[in-house]
Amino acid sequence: MVDNFFDWGILSTLAGAAAATGIVTQAVKGIFQKFPTQLVSYVIAVVILGVATAATGMTSGAITDWTVWALVPLNAVVVAFTANGGYDAINRMQKTK
Repeated sequence: MVDNFFDWGILSTLAGAAAATGIVTQAVKGIFQKFPTQLVSYVIAVVILGVATAATGMTSGAITDWTVWALVPLNAVVVAFTANGGYDAINRMQKTK
């Protein structure tokens, strides 16, 4: 049984962060039409991973560890690519029906 759809632990995983990034990107991409969608999704991924890292780091005491924070921008690249690829795959499947 699932108690929460999203929580900080789930948002700090690749699957959770990619799902949230994809959802938020699709919700706000109309507002940021001057920017490429991939850039918007990267910025959203950085924010989601940063907040999730802060939230989970507070409970584990690792919030001051700079190595954790150094990985946020790198992990955001993977999360944004995953979110964009998932959206493209869904789009392709809908077009073939």
